[in-house]
Amino acid sequence: MKVLYVVNNYYAEGNGLSASARRTVKYLKEAGLEVKTISAANPYSNLEEPDYILPDFKVPIFDGLVRKQGYSFSKSDDDVIREAVRWADVVHLEEPFIIQMRTCKIAKEEGVPLTATYHLHPENLYASIHMRKNMPLNNATMKVWKEAVFDNCKIIQCPTENVKERLVKWKYKADLRVISNGMLPNDDKLLSNTVTGVNVRNKDIYNVVCTGRYSVEKDQATLLKAMKYSKYADKIQLILLGQGPNEAPLKRLAIKLVNKGIIKNQPIFKFCTLDELKEIYKEADLYIHCAVIEVEGLSCMEAIQMGVVPIIAKGKLSATSQFALSDKSIFKEKDAKELAEKIDYWITHDEERIKEAKKYLGSEKKYDIHKSIDLLVKMYQDAIK
Repeated sequence: MKVLYVVNNYYAEGNGLSASARRTVKYLKEAGLEVKTISAANPYSNLEEPDYILPDFKVPIFDGLVRKQGYSFSKSDDDVIREAVRWADVVHLEEPFIIQMRTCKIAKEEGVPLTATYHLHPENLYASIHMRKNMPLNNATMKVWKEAVFDNCKIIQCPTENVKERLVKWKYKADLRVISNGMLPNDDKLLSNTVTGVNVRNKDIYNVVCTGRYSVEKDQATLLKAMKYSKYADKIQLILLGQGPNEAPLKRLAIKLVNKGIIKNQPIFKFCTLDELKEIYKEADLYIHCAVIEVEGLSCMEAIQMGVVPIIAKGKLSATSQFALSDKSIFKEKDAKELAEKIDYWITHDEERIKEAKKYLGSEKKYDIHKSIDLLVKMYQDAIK
């Protein structure tokens, strides 16, 4: 079975969509499928090129902001797209943008079935320009995506029930299947110190980690603001891991908290590889996920599978709270005071935190990428039928 993956930039660093696509393609190939990619050229020298190369596209006015988000677009080239589509048995769309719209038209002409993954909401696009609550704009975008892309597909992969529920409300025509983007299996050798019990101790510093792109919708600002209400603020070391356009405002807020004496330890900001993340999680006491727009949030699961107790924002457009095992690990989105209360609870109840951490070990198994791959293979087979 030959599957074509259509994605604007298959190689973007620090972008969950691109990382998910690369991981999925790798495991689909291991499962015996022929998979090719059509994308903009690889901007990095350490990775291979896509099978079908599209020209790079610079977004007028907002290109700098787009690229700071770890994203970029490609131009449509009908000749290249048609060549790629003719090769494939089924075409899989990773986004709902221009190249996917052109691919839909050409695939219909060539009689090749389409599938897609719903990776992002319209609100993801507009959050950075502070228009995520502009419903006319978001609804108009959703309507275009539905009609120009998703309604042309036989089947749509919904990473979570949260996504499926939204698409049902919008009356999407495709078969909607809940299939996680998938997690890599845990390496038992990397089990967190928290789980082995080493972190049950009296100490002066509590490592509180937050991972994600520095952007408005990830809302790391709420974690910083929560320090104003935490009775352990002077003992907390905040570690905010990522990169993105909102880095400078976050650092300014952190400096204010230090200067006012609210926190004693300067928050750490840096970008890490997955292996480096795991080493940090080994020393973490809590993991905080503040995002207000999140289709799945596998960065949270990467921390959980290392045995770190999470505290996760719950909101209408964020599905990540599905990973929480109790209400003590959930707070209302953007509510800094409630987040501080949950942080203080888990720090105060250290023994209970260790027991909770052990419950999270293995909870990622139902999101194992091998299960996701099996379901995707079935999805492609059904689309072809």
